[in-house]
Amino acid sequence: MDKDSSVEKVLWSIALPGFGQLLNGHLVKGILLIALEFLININAKLNLVIISSFQGKTQLAVEQTNFQWLMFYPCIYMFAIWDAYKYSTRKKPKYIFLPFVFGAYLGTIGVIYSSIKIKGIVIGPIWLPILCLLIGVGLGFLLRAYLENSTKESRE
Repeated sequence: MDKDSSVEKVLWSIALPGFGQLLNGHLVKGILLIALEFLININAKLNLVIISSFQGKTQLAVEQTNFQWLMFYPCIYMFAIWDAYKYSTRKKPKYIFLPFVFGAYLGTIGVIYSSIKIKGIVIGPIWLPILCLLIGVGLGFLLRAYLENSTKESRE
């Protein structure tokens, strides 16, 4: 597979979890991830929450959110992206799962704390998890680089 194909599958998976799996030929897994996406989305009221958040109504978004369901979303989302990437490339970079795992962990923590006011501002159940997810991905890449370097040094 070429790099463009990997990027395409990751971007489709970002658009809707499960699409990358369908493109990779993993039909059962793709359909399952799409079904989970719809199940979580509907029960968490995610689309309604996204609309309120984009309109700057973050307190309303908090009130609309079913947090019991939304907490599943970062893990399903990041798993789908990782899986689409993993199976779309022949080369399997060492520790490549770390950015996705840390993104999922910190994204979930962002969901947990998204209703808390920071200096009088509620960041909300969309923006804080996205921010935390990006920080998690960054930390995962840093840890991955550290582990790759320490593994190289121990072999020398």
